[in-house]
Amino acid sequence: MELPFDLPITPMLAKAVKGVPAADSVEGGLSYEPKWDGFRVLLLRDGDEVELASRGSKPLTRYFPEVVAAAKEHLPERCALDGEIVVRSGSPGAQRLDWEALGQRIHPAASRVEKLAGETPAEVIFFDALAFGDESLLDQPFATRRERLVKALSRLAADAPFHVTRVTDDPAKAEDWFTRFEGAGLDGVVAKPLEGTYEPGKRTMLKIKHSRTAEGVLLGYRIHKSGEGVGSLLLGMYDADGNLRNVGGISAFTMARRIELIDELAELVVRDDDGGALTGETDRSRFSGSKDVSFVRLRPEKVVEVKFDQLEGSRFRHTVGFLRWRPDREPGSCLLEQVERAPSYDLDAVLGAD
Repeated sequence: MELPFDLPITPMLAKAVKGVPAADSVEGGLSYEPKWDGFRVLLLRDGDEVELASRGSKPLTRYFPEVVAAAKEHLPERCALDGEIVVRSGSPGAQRLDWEALGQRIHPAASRVEKLAGETPAEVIFFDALAFGDESLLDQPFATRRERLVKALSRLAADAPFHVTRVTDDPAKAEDWFTRFEGAGLDGVVAKPLEGTYEPGKRTMLKIKHSRTAEGVLLGYRIHKSGEGVGSLLLGMYDADGNLRNVGGISAFTMARRIELIDELAELVVRDDDGGALTGETDRSRFSGSKDVSFVRLRPEKVVEVKFDQLEGSRFRHTVGFLRWRPDREPGSCLLEQVERAPSYDLDAVLGAD
């Protein structure tokens, strides 16, 4: 594959900020857009060659054959576009992004990949352009890149699984999107300097993500990959039938804190008749590979408060962050039904024009 810049190339990234920044907070102003919650992808096309490169340089091409075929049919013959692969679910008028269905698309079996391509087809939301033909756009300001992207994709067929994200220069509208669009499964808002060039691998954009708090019960912990200390804590909540459900994990501890947690949680470890710690295994997913999914079981007696962005079904969408122990809370009071969720919002309304 030949494009007007060296390959491989990594996407430009964003750094987190606490609120929607003012439009004049950077020279030249900001452009705001919804933050899509899928797989970041650079779609690279050179004639019949199409590659889907992920943020981590892991090739996604083989997992989304329907996107590759559609790119050959609908996109410019030579281009490099930045976007997000998503899968939707729900009935018309009540659709949203479906992270679980998207995650299931990463499967080693070719037959399974082909089956899911038909059952849960993916779409791509584009929000930047790196090249068209022999022209690299990396040194062009975002305002120009956006204009070129809109022009190049302005005549997409109605059945093409491609979209161009909406944008605004109004921070008040961005605040409104931040609130409303979460109900369709979106992750927040991104702000981009209108005069900024495309800088691969650098955090030159700004992202504003949702954050909430909840209380859960400790179910166990995994040993850190180094073999020392706690790598992550497993969190549970009770469903409507009184079953304690695994809802996700807490990680990002310092090495000193990992070691402290071993002693701090020792009295809660479930042990056999010989005093040995009892272990279990969480469900192995397509992302686990050969990763150790075993954990040390704990008696469900200790409550912890965490910060999170989204709860989908009975699982937190991402790893949650530790805030504090809650000795004032009884484990039985940690209920899934009490966790704050975003009001539903239709995905087509997000993709549509204002």
